[in-house]
Amino acid sequence: MEFLLEFEQETDERWIAEIPELPGVLAYGVTGTQAGEKAKALALLLKNTSKSNS
Repeated sequence: MEFLLEFEQETDERWIAEIPELPGVLAYGVTGTQAGEKAKALALLLKNTSKSNS
């Protein structure tokens, strides 16, 4: 599953990745890659959880 990721580096050097199509799905990481992987994992968990509850 593919997600559009948006990245931003905070003033404290941490990276934040957000998936705009899924409100509230964002994650911090030491690198942009790490933040992106965490956000994708959260999005998959959310998608799978919502399918299970349908």
